[in-house]
Amino acid sequence: MLQEFLLEKGYTKIKLRLTKTNHFEIKATINGKKGLFILDTGASNSCVGFEAIKTFKLKAEDSIIKAAGAGAIGMDTKTAKKNKVKIGKWKKDKVVLVLFNLSHVNEALVNHNSQPVDGIIGADILKKGKAVIDYEKKYLYLKL
Repeated sequence: MLQEFLLEKGYTKIKLRLTKTNHFEIKATINGKKGLFILDTGASNSCVGFEAIKTFKLKAEDSIIKAAGAGAIGMDTKTAKKNKVKIGKWKKDKVVLVLFNLSHVNEALVNHNSQPVDGIIGADILKKGKAVIDYEKKYLYLKL
């Protein structure tokens, strides 16, 4: 019912995978390179780990913003502007990504037998895509 309604309204459907840590994992492409991300509705910005800067061809710039979350506060960040993000058939250009040390996130995932991620898809992208999450069926819908 929900699926038919949203597809009729011009949404695309993206499969989510629930991890052992009870997070949704999602595949996304940044600047033509595929990666694995956590879907985090509570994260204000989409983020990529420092170690993935080269992988995704990001142009890192210094930032005065300090990151907080997942048990860590006051972490140094950088930003990368004008990135192309693709999730399923949904695409957006000129996306700003926050870059920071994701090792504490990946350490927690690995400790729970989940695979490490390249970053976090946050509320900024979810808002741009007018996101709808079907928690029961494990799908994300984004408006094309």
